[in-house]
Amino acid sequence: MIKNKEITSRDTDFAEWFTNIVQKAGITDYSGVKGFFILAPNGYALWEQIQAVLDKEFKKTGHKNVYMPVLIPEKLLKKEAEHIEGFAPEVAWVTHGGNQKLDDRLCVRPTSETLFCDYYSKCVKSYRDLPKLYNQWCSVVRWEKETRPLFRGREFLWQEGHTVHATAEEAEFETRQMLDIYTKFFYDYLAIPVIVGQKTEKEKFAGAEYTFTCEALMYNGVSLQSATSHYFGQKFSKQFDMQFLNKDNKLEYMFQTSWGISIRTLAAIIAVHADDNGLVLPPRIAPTKAVIIPIGKDEKVLEACNKIAENLQKEDISCILDGSDKSPGFKFNQYEMEGIPVRIELGPRDLENGTITLARRDTNEKIQIPLSENINEKVKNLLEDIQANMLKRATERRDKMTYVAKNMKDIEEIITNHPGFIKAMWCGDQKCEEEIKKIGGTKSRCMPFEQEVVGDTCVCCGKKAKKMVIWGLQY
Repeated sequence: MIKNKEITSRDTDFAEWFTNIVQKAGITDYSGVKGFFILAPNGYALWEQIQAVLDKEFKKTGHKNVYMPVLIPEKLLKKEAEHIEGFAPEVAWVTHGGNQKLDDRLCVRPTSETLFCDYYSKCVKSYRDLPKLYNQWCSVVRWEKETRPLFRGREFLWQEGHTVHATAEEAEFETRQMLDIYTKFFYDYLAIPVIVGQKTEKEKFAGAEYTFTCEALMYNGVSLQSATSHYFGQKFSKQFDMQFLNKDNKLEYMFQTSWGISIRTLAAIIAVHADDNGLVLPPRIAPTKAVIIPIGKDEKVLEACNKIAENLQKEDISCILDGSDKSPGFKFNQYEMEGIPVRIELGPRDLENGTITLARRDTNEKIQIPLSENINEKVKNLLEDIQANMLKRATERRDKMTYVAKNMKDIEEIITNHPGFIKAMWCGDQKCEEEIKKIGGTKSRCMPFEQEVVGDTCVCCGKKAKKMVIWGLQY
């Protein structure tokens, strides 16, 4: 396959390659506001697919959608000191309403814990009111110093779940349940193999008792925190006086969770699967599964293509028929760029020979089949094969780029020459975590639930190790 000359090779300059892809594939673009990006039609369509799948899963487990205000009073935000300290450098403030200066400035939400806490403190009175399982689809603003499309913008779309429970057991079950939903989503829909585990004390969410995470590895060996689920215990509820009458008719503080995923997920899809010709979308999340391209203007060809499109749509296989006067080569490049999983080609000669060509985006392989065959079944099977192959390839690459480090020299060599996930033992001391960070900004990604023993001593200080940790560079 000939490389698209408009795209920088990902092996030459990954950052430039990524920017080329998101712009030329119609995912996102720069706006007139520094650090704020436009989510273009193809990007928004992909986000809608993600939203549709996850929203359905959330509702299966009893969650309901709500919407909180975009502004938070400063005095409300300050109620939880650890939380505000974690977000303070990134907060955007509203100080005027029209020409009038506000008596109390308002924060543009960086996250909505405080608003949910304030609401729950008023609407929950008894254990009979619990649990409250709420989720919000919205945007948040965080004043990032360095921005890049999808990975880090000053405003981004996400969902944030906020739940309260009568017992710690229920809240901790919720925390793990939501992580499992995310994990399954990454594997089954995005074809991205994530490592799941718990964040260290240093890297957990500000104000949480503990944080669970899904960590994905990008093509260039940099990791991306792709979804998180937090257990708050009673930390926030005590600060916001979130009490309820329990079954013994005694006042007790609620137990709380929070969990979320954002449009950084789009960055993961691109940075894991795309190639030098554009996007490669996993079929189960692709807004359009197939594109039909008639070769030439023959009426019989157009009629046959229309029939194929109708039949695919009857089977809920989303497709488009491009009968425009653009050249076939231009169309091929366009839809390769957009990552549509299957391309169907039909011309006068094919019609005469009773054949049709299917091209798969993941391998660029072309398959010729008789027109008399069940095209719907062929496309369905091909889509499932592409989905499975994409997960297989991503898993093989992740495993190939996962290394074991026995000492600090090993970490430095890996980070400098071939970054990826690093398995290394850790004593649990935050000082060692800080020392490791000095190696090019290497951070702990998570302590995997599935622990391995890759040594007896801490990779940094040499003391007895407590945990195997995944380390790496991060976006």
